[in-house]
Amino acid sequence: MNTLRSLTAVIVLCLFLELGVCRVRDDNFIRMKLGGVRDFLNSAEIQSLAQFAVQQQNQKENAFLELARVLKAKEQVVAGKIYHLTLEVADAGQNTLYEAKVWVKPWLNFKKLLEFKPASDDPTLGWQTVPTNDPNVQDAANHAIKSMQQRSNSLFPFELLEILLAKIKVIEDYIKFELLLKLRRGNKEENFKVEISQNKEGKFLMNYV
Repeated sequence: MNTLRSLTAVIVLCLFLELGVCRVRDDNFIRMKLGGVRDFLNSAEIQSLAQFAVQQQNQKENAFLELARVLKAKEQVVAGKIYHLTLEVADAGQNTLYEAKVWVKPWLNFKKLLEFKPASDDPTLGWQTVPTNDPNVQDAANHAIKSMQQRSNSLFPFELLEILLAKIKVIEDYIKFELLLKLRRGNKEENFKVEISQNKEGKFLMNYV
């Protein structure tokens, strides 16, 4: 009973706070500081915000951009939340990286596109770090292991233990993956840096190990 009352009190408090966020997850409360930014995996909410950003940009510029996928997402707590999104967008037949910022106040049903610009405007962008459990990253890693096995004379197959780091770069009509893989072959564990390209048909090609 005391636990239920405490939980109810915290939920009610969260409803009145504009400058923070509280979530209940397995009875643990996660509190974020004002202005804090955190990375998190793609979700239905993020996909919806990405579509909203592209639609707003199309309306503003009378453009015909199409969302291909979300490459990166960060959440910043302000008076509400600002979502920092890195998007792969189809623009006149070419896939291009864009950065968008969307401001959301859920309790007011408020949503606004603050910024939408080509990622190339930022000199620090190029190779973009992406989640290692992204399905495309997993597919690229599996292709790399298969290619490495075909080139190897060893009797022991490569076994993927972990994808330590994943980066991508969009170049015209194909995507480059740069992966750091932790592999095991027999009793030996090694790290390999590989680069794989994926064309618009989805076919992978190993560039180097």
